[in-house]
Amino acid sequence: MPDSTIIDYDGLIPNNVGLAEDLRVRKAMETWHPGYIDWWKSMGPEGFQDYPVFLRTAVGVGSDGWAKYGFVKMPDYRWGILLAPAVEGRTIPFGAHKGEPVWQEVPGEYRAMLRRLLVIQGDTEPASVEQQRHLGTTAPSLYDMRNLFQVNVEEGRHLWAMVYLLQKYFGRDGREEADDLLRRRSGHQDTPRMLGAFNERTPDWLSFFMFTFFTDRDGKMQLGALPNPGSIRYRAPAGSC
Repeated sequence: MPDSTIIDYDGLIPNNVGLAEDLRVRKAMETWHPGYIDWWKSMGPEGFQDYPVFLRTAVGVGSDGWAKYGFVKMPDYRWGILLAPAVEGRTIPFGAHKGEPVWQEVPGEYRAMLRRLLVIQGDTEPASVEQQRHLGTTAPSLYDMRNLFQVNVEEGRHLWAMVYLLQKYFGRDGREEADDLLRRRSGHQDTPRMLGAFNERTPDWLSFFMFTFFTDRDGKMQLGALPNPGSIRYRAPAGSC
């Protein structure tokens, strides 16, 4: 198992999961990478792709010195795969398997459920960026703008984490699901995001505040939707883009 405290910044994808040795997953992630950048350029913050933005970039996974700050154009941001260090002897803390060693591979009986949970969670990350892409032009202050863009790149980082897990543990199905995460669009008539809340328009900051205060509480819905896949499907209203 690779040393998760060491981050490899030499390759295309910064990571602490040993991609240099895991050729199958590295190839899958590097194949996915151009599509992600194309998605970001077309659906990320509108009007700000070519401007340097002051952002925080993770450079470690420990509590000390884990990030650096500087100006970077958002399409050049170093997204990657940074997992928390493994804890020796860690056990499952709750549920039917409480007290058993944490899983290193996906148990067959939970495979479909865990894949679906990853996909639903992963789908909210790019959807959030898409919903907020117009807000930079009307930010109330520079402080708000910088925080907005930091949230956007962090949503992208969360998407990378979900895609890594799909690529690592779910084979061809995971690769197809990862591609679909870039294919769907928030509010699109034909290819909407999976949860209805993330298809709502967010044209101004008041709508954004109301969304974050009331609507962005989807964890329970995600979990509750697993037994009934049809319950999370959404049909965009006529005329939506």
